[in-house]
Amino acid sequence: MTPPNQPRQFRPQSRNVSGIGYLIFFSRWLQAPLYVGLIIAQVIYVVVFMVELYHLAEKVVKDPLHIEEAAIMLGVLGLIDVVMIANLLIMVIIGGYETFVSKIKIDGHPDQPEWLSHVNANVLKVKLAMAIIGISSIHLLKTFIEVGDIGSKNSDTKSVTGETYTEDGVFWQVVIHMVFILSAVALAGIDRMSRGSKPNAIEAAHSSPDRPELPAYASSASARDEREAQAQHYEQLARDLRSTQH
Repeated sequence: MTPPNQPRQFRPQSRNVSGIGYLIFFSRWLQAPLYVGLIIAQVIYVVVFMVELYHLAEKVVKDPLHIEEAAIMLGVLGLIDVVMIANLLIMVIIGGYETFVSKIKIDGHPDQPEWLSHVNANVLKVKLAMAIIGISSIHLLKTFIEVGDIGSKNSDTKSVTGETYTEDGVFWQVVIHMVFILSAVALAGIDRMSRGSKPNAIEAAHSSPDRPELPAYASSASARDEREAQAQHYEQLARDLRSTQH
């Protein structure tokens, strides 16, 4: 029986088991073409933005004395919508690649995004949820501008752009937007609870008398450096354990 406060002894993995593990680990690179495809999609959105901007400028230049404020506002909201979708793509490309594929070595770069230094699956989900809420808000605002006073007795059923809107359609658009908000609040709450439980676990681990001291580089202020330090420390412990078995 293994005495207390002593690490359990495990048999070393066979070559086949290790090979399967490495195969599963390297399979993460299958996602790399997906992120390249999202980069191409972002290029397409740049083209869409330029086309929308050209149409908006053409509308203003064609008849500058008879500009409809609602039409210009809808055009600007359309441009903002494209920009927010592009921002969503950036977060998915950079954050997803950093989280699930491989680290991006840009530490200390002046253009490094602030959120990239502490990105993880939970943070990425919350940021994506907030971006989706922003996109939904833009679409909802466009709908409110276009529908005008729909439902009133003397209202004009025709929208600014000529598209048809119904009360039920607008109602369900508001409901879907509220669902997005509730989902983002739930994700943020889950992330807050998970981050709140980590300090207790770390404090308990540091207070354990049998826990070996971490190297000096583990006390770095950067969260990424701390993760790398911990990983190196545990790798060293695993190597020491294997050497004692042999």
